[in-house]
Amino acid sequence: MPRKPKRPCSYPGCPELVEGRFCKKHEQEEARRYEKYQRDPETRRRYGRAWKRIRDRYIKAHPLCEECKRNGKLTPSEEVHHIIPLSEGGTNKQKNLMALCKSCHSRIHAERGDRWS
Repeated sequence: MPRKPKRPCSYPGCPELVEGRFCKKHEQEEARRYEKYQRDPETRRRYGRAWKRIRDRYIKAHPLCEECKRNGKLTPSEEVHHIIPLSEGGTNKQKNLMALCKSCHSRIHAERGDRWS
């Protein structure tokens, strides 16, 4: 199946042709800028270095998507989901976490009416 043609990096003045939005160099820069200026400070506090460590440990212990596994499919997990969101009083304890693939995670958030809807 043919792919979309490459287009210039969205960073002003960068002529690099890319498949996504930014080239490798500017993708990191843009991520840093987003974290610093656009991401909600409350979210930044909840999902800091400690969360990254918890997430990495949980993914290592649960390498398959728990939702797909329940449906008889074996899909590698890519994200960790809070069953009760931190914003609603949930915690980072293991009983409140779920290892999911990207599609299951997006579907759950879309069903809840969160940002992926």
